[in-house]
Amino acid sequence: MGYSNFKKLKQIKERLGAKTVSIPLFEDWNIAPVMPSDWLSVSLQRAYMSPPTNEKSKSERLVSPVLLEVLASHAQELSLFSGEEININPQEDLASPCDFFFALMPPSLLLEAPIISIVEAKDEDLEWGIAQCAAQLYAAHLFNLQEGKDLPVLYGCATTGTDWQFMRYENQIFYIDKKPQTDLPYILGIWHSIFRFFLKY
Repeated sequence: MGYSNFKKLKQIKERLGAKTVSIPLFEDWNIAPVMPSDWLSVSLQRAYMSPPTNEKSKSERLVSPVLLEVLASHAQELSLFSGEEININPQEDLASPCDFFFALMPPSLLLEAPIISIVEAKDEDLEWGIAQCAAQLYAAHLFNLQEGKDLPVLYGCATTGTDWQFMRYENQIFYIDKKPQTDLPYILGIWHSIFRFFLKY
């Protein structure tokens, strides 16, 4: 139902009229790796005390700690939401809860625009995760537009908890990183760079 009905990248073009392009997404960013804190390292080690075996357990034990880690450095400027709905057009499957998304706003219980990034956790099928995340990013763009706080660029990521496939939405084009990122310090560095990009607004 909803965003999960987007399972293949071809649906992004067919249903949303957007292009998908594969590029080395952060080639010109000079990403500086960020070492994980002791808290994150221990959290990820303990995640395997009882191995995560499905999307829910991976989302809770592997993905959420990473996102909380990067949020900690920007906690007064950004909000992280989990399981909240972005309902734009249920008839077009642009509705239903999203695993995680960041909004450019101080910590709050109520969502306000602009949404700046979406994270979709998938058990194994990254293409499904990428297509679903792309649909959610498109809906986030429409939500921001409706609220009068549109941004020209949005970032998203589909992840299995170990592989993180980043993407950028800009001008009806989804630029998808050529390969998933697996190095945790580099992944943390990407997230910090994305946040610094948006905090310029």
